[in-house]
Formats: sequence, C-alpha cells, structure tokens
Amino acid sequence: MNKISHQPLGEALGERYLSYALSTIMNRALPDVRDGLKPVHRRLLYAMRQLKLDANSSFKKSARVVGDVIGRFHPHGDQAVYDALVRLAQDFAVRYPLIDGQGNFGNIDGDNAAAMRYTESRLTEVAGALLEFIDLDTVDFRETYDGEDKEPVVLPGGFPNLLANGAAGIAVGMATSIPPHNAGEICDALLHLLKTPNAGVAKLVGFMPGPDLPTGGIIVESTASILEAYTTGRGGFRVRAKWEKEELPRGVWQIVVTEIPYQVQKSRLIEKIAELIQTKKVPLLEDVRDESAEDIRLVLVPRSRSVDPEILMESLFKLTELENRISLNMNVLDADQIPRVMNLKEILQAFIDHRRDVLIRRSNFRLDKIERRLEVLAGYLIAYLNLDEVIRIIREEDEPKEELMKAFKLTDVQAEAILNMRLRSLRKLEEMELRTEDKELKKEKADLKKLLKSVDLQDKALGAEFKDIKVRFGQKTELGRRRTDFAEAPTIDVGEALEALVEREPVTVICSEKGWIRAMKGHVDAATEVKYKEGDRERFRFHADTHDKILVFCTNGRFYTIGADKLPGGRGNGEPIRLIIDLENDQDIVSMMVFKGERTLLVAATSGHGFLVPESDVVANTRKGKVVLNVKGAVEAQACTVVDGDKVAVIGENNKLLLFSLDELPTMSRGRGVVLQRYKDGGLSDVTTYHGKDGLIVPDRSGRMHTYTDLRDWEGKRGNAGRLPPRGFPKQKKLNP
Repeated sequence: MNKISHQPLGEALGERYLSYALSTIMNRALPDVRDGLKPVHRRLLYAMRQLKLDANSSFKKSARVVGDVIGRFHPHGDQAVYDALVRLAQDFAVRYPLIDGQGNFGNIDGDNAAAMRYTESRLTEVAGALLEFIDLDTVDFRETYDGEDKEPVVLPGGFPNLLANGAAGIAVGMATSIPPHNAGEICDALLHLLKTPNAGVAKLVGFMPGPDLPTGGIIVESTASILEAYTTGRGGFRVRAKWEKEELPRGVWQIVVTEIPYQVQKSRLIEKIAELIQTKKVPLLEDVRDESAEDIRLVLVPRSRSVDPEILMESLFKLTELENRISLNMNVLDADQIPRVMNLKEILQAFIDHRRDVLIRRSNFRLDKIERRLEVLAGYLIAYLNLDEVIRIIREEDEPKEELMKAFKLTDVQAEAILNMRLRSLRKLEEMELRTEDKELKKEKADLKKLLKSVDLQDKALGAEFKDIKVRFGQKTELGRRRTDFAEAPTIDVGEALEALVEREPVTVICSEKGWIRAMKGHVDAATEVKYKEGDRERFRFHADTHDKILVFCTNGRFYTIGADKLPGGRGNGEPIRLIIDLENDQDIVSMMVFKGERTLLVAATSGHGFLVPESDVVANTRKGKVVLNVKGAVEAQACTVVDGDKVAVIGENNKLLLFSLDELPTMSRGRGVVLQRYKDGGLSDVTTYHGKDGLIVPDRSGRMHTYTDLRDWEGKRGNAGRLPPRGFPKQKKLNP
C-alpha cells in the first residue's frame, strides 16, 4: 500500500529541489579541491587502474572501460561516460591529458570522436601520479552505488590537477570555471608557500602569472586585473590568437594564425570570418584559408598590400573569436565537501594540506607493515638461535605451535611464521640477511616516527615531491613547456582606423514612416522624387557623408548611433532600421540627425518633462542604444531638437503655448528632467528653441514659415500652463519644420 504524505506543496517542493541541487553540486558539477576531479572522472581513472591500464601497459577498447565504469561505479548513460573519457584524452581540451587515446578522439574543428568500440585507451603518467599510493591507505573508500564494491572518495593526487587541468561545470545556483595552468609554475608556487606560509597572493602570482592554455594564444589582460582575479577567486582573461605577417614575392604579404584561443572551434571561427567577408563587415580582408594539418595554420589575405596588419587584426579581434574571454570562477568543493569560492592561496594550501594528509597516512600504513615484519623477524631470529630445539618440537610434538609459543615466549604471529618457514631458509646466509633486514627496518621505523612528529620533516618530504613533479612535468619537458604568452594589447582605435579607410562620399539619408532606411549617393535635393513601398512615405531626409554618424532618438528615450557608411544603398527601398538597431516593434523614431559633436540637444517627453543634454553624451556604442531620457508606463519620448537660441517654446496637445528662458533648463546626461509645461488634459506636442530678438518662426501644414515677434503675453516661467496661441498661429501644434 502506497504511503500518502500530507505536506504543503511549497515545502515539499523546496525540500526535494534542495536535495536535487546538493546532489548536482556534489556529484556532477563541482570538482574537489584536493584532486581537481569530478566523480565521473575519478571513477574513470580508478576503473582503468583496476583494469591495469597504466602508462606502460597495452591499450584496451574504450567500450571495455566504459562498461566497467557504468557497471561497477557510475550508473549513468554510457555516452556521458564516454564523452568524459574522450575529453580527458584530447590534448587541445586538457592541458595535461589523463588518458592516452588511440584512434579518432575528435579534433579542434569540433568533429566528434569515433564510437567507443573503435577507440582504445590507457592511463597517462599524469594519471599515474594522481593514483600513486592509493593502495597504501592514503584515502578513504566508500561503497559503490550497489554496495558490492568500494571506490575512493578522493584520489591521493600526486599531481596538482585542479589548477593544471582546470575545471568547468554548471550546478544549481552556482558554477565553476578554472582555466588550465602550467604545472611547473604551480610547483614553484607550492614550494614557496611551503617555505613561506604567510606569502600573499601577489607573491604567488609572481610564480604562476596566469593560465597556460592547451591551444596556446596570447593573454592580453593587465597584471592588475589578473592579480585581482586570483585574489578574489573571480575574474577573467582576454586571450588572443597568435599571428605573424608572412612576406610573399613582389611585396605581397599575408597573415598566418598559428594558435587560436582556448575552447574555440576552428571550423566555426573560419565560418564567422567568411561570413564577415561576404557581408563586407571587414573591409580590409579579402579571403580566409585553412591550411592546417597537425598544426594550426589559418591564412588571412588582406584586400591590398597597403593595409596595416595591426589594424586588420584588431578589427578581427573585435568581431570574431580570434579574441575570446576566459572566465575564472574558483568555486570548488573543499575538504569537507562544502562548495565555496577560493582564492589562489587557499587552493594551493588545500592541495598542500591534502598531500600532507596522504603523506601521514602513507607513513602510518608503512609503519604498521614494518611493525608486523619486525615481529616476524624477531621470531625468525629466535628460531635460528634455537634451531635444533625448534626442529625437535615441530617433529615430535602434537601441538607444535603452542609448544613453540610456550618454549620461546613467541606470539601467535611469530609461531605461525616459523611453522610456515621453508626448509631452504634454514641456511646460515638467510640468518645474516634477516639480521640486515631487521636493522634496516628499525632504522626506517625510527625515521618514520620522526617524520610523523616533525612538521619540518613533512615539509621537506612534500618539497621533494613537488620538485619531482616539476622535473617530470615542468617547463623543461615537451609536455610542460609554457604554451600561452603574455602581451599588452595595442592601443589602436579600430573605429577611427577603419573610418579613415572609408572613402568620404556625400550621401542623402532617407527614412520612411514605417522605418525603412537607406543612403542614396550624392546630395539629393528635396524635389527629387523617391519611391517607397505601397502605403509608406517619407519621414526624414537630410544630407550627410560616409564618415558621419547618424543619431536616432526613439520613443523609449534611447539614442542609437549608426555609421552612415553602414547604411544600405539607395537601390530599392533600403532595410528596416530595426535590423540595424535593437528597437522594439512598439517603439517609434522621434528624431534623426547627423552627429556634429559640439551641439546641445533639448529632449522632452509626453509628460512635459525635459532637459538639455550635450550631443557628445548621447552617442551609443552598441545596437541596444543609450538611455538618455527616462520614461516609463504610458509616458514616451516626444521631441528632440538642436538648441539654437536663448528662448524655449513649448506647445501642448491642448493647444496652449508657453515661452520661457533657456536658462531655466538644466543640463544633464541622463534623467527624467524638469517640468516644461503643465497639462490638465493630454500632454506635450512639440518644443523648440529660438532667439528672442528674431522672434518665433513656425511652419504651417504646407511648409511655409511664419514669424511671431510680439509674444510677451505668452512668456512666463517654466512649468506654467501657457495660453492659447495668437490668432493665425498654425493649427498642427508643431514648432519645428
């Protein structure tokens, strides 16, 4: 009979989701700070060791390994386990591969590995270092999921795997991202921390200055930024491709990329560059070719020999994954299995503490073995001293074991050992060897006891281990040589550089009421007829040139910036402006103009609020634009005009006109502004500025301009309601042409 539990739904869901979250964090996503492994990786390595697949053995089918893992330790899908195995064997994904793969294990283009039945694998020397001494009671074991076997809780970790190979994972509410580092540099930092426990993060970063990625590349992050990332445990690194200029005959040259950023698929990168060439978004580049074999070789062909290679590469770094950002989030499970973000020193100290614990447990295990052996040796030596009597007891007595223990005061273990001793061992030479072994073991026992009591001796032993790791996997080895370099990013303004390469040509910018925009060649006058889509008509038309920036102010209070050279040509109807900028369908364009740089703009909302803003403060650098006028709810941006005068004229939807001094308006970079005019019904219709001495010039419906000079009755203070305009004033409630 099913048990029914009466519990509030929210409480029940909370408990179960928390259990799921903790399971995900501890058993899947976050690595252990001690060995740097997640459970699936740990089980893979342990299962391969059980199969005797060490670095010197022959290969076995990967399917055999995966079957052993899911059958004995990891009850999950075989493909998930095989994917984990494949990644540990990929030298472009893992800095120090833990598995030696034979067959197709994928490539940097993103191609998948062959099926597990076709590939073979075994452990590498690095994995061997991680598993070393696991049989000497150095770590705890727990029951497997079915209770039929045992698996290690953590590996002894004779190699600083967490930092050397890095880790990545996403759990519930938290994630980890640790890039690979150089093992030799890690050992240098460990040795310094061992010698100077009070060392700061800055000193440790001096030994390991940054990541060392499997695919090489160049880190262009500042030293201060790197130090902050390692101090807080969170940050990131900008990594660029390594490239060189290759000279060709007759003054022609090309750029060859030899290393790409970590975790970037080469095929996808080439597709992106080809797409940019096709859409003419990299005007300096003519072609891209992949000439890679075992090594990466991407050839970038410039459009002409006069192109500056630095500017070409900077434009590509800006637009493609030739520059990538690698995040750092050192969120790991500590020795108590509690997830937390550690800084560099804490991670190094946790590794030292783990190796110290392994050293102590290994020493105690050896000490116990020595004690047992010395007990047996003592019995053997007694037997040699009384050999004739021992032989007589064994031959004549019915219970020789008890008689031996009684006659020579032997322990049960010693008596059993004597009875099991072979006759061939009863020669004189064997006695000498036993005495030598006894002496050596007693010396080793004394040394181990000193080691267990002395932190200094433990530090010396750990230092020797770290030096050995550095010799085996450090910078002087082919595997351990540093692959990623450091450099300062060139201070080149790509926008200005590319703008200088664009030929200056006059254009006429035209935008329809439905938002279709284009740039016709030359300065087309207003009388020239332009065709539009059916049901559409002209809204904006003004002259510019290809070096200009176009400012677009919309009802959401944002300014957008578009390069005139990026606008579609005059043939056809152009393109919807929403393809160029991120403008929602329920938003509309308020104003459009050429950016001059030194002017002041007056912006206002339907609520009657507004302010002055320097034109230089409204330029946007992204498609999302820049918020300048704060609007919310039913309020929208209504007007934007260039300030030209000392007076402000504002008219509402209620047809009331108010004039006041420009000095009453504040200058701001962003905000809601102040009240220009108050309304009982409706809102603001239009606002403009004018020179008081020249009068207010207003257009009528047909485009003719009317000048009003005697407007003293309509002048007042900002925020007044105003009054109905003079007789004959244009009725469309617009103040700007």
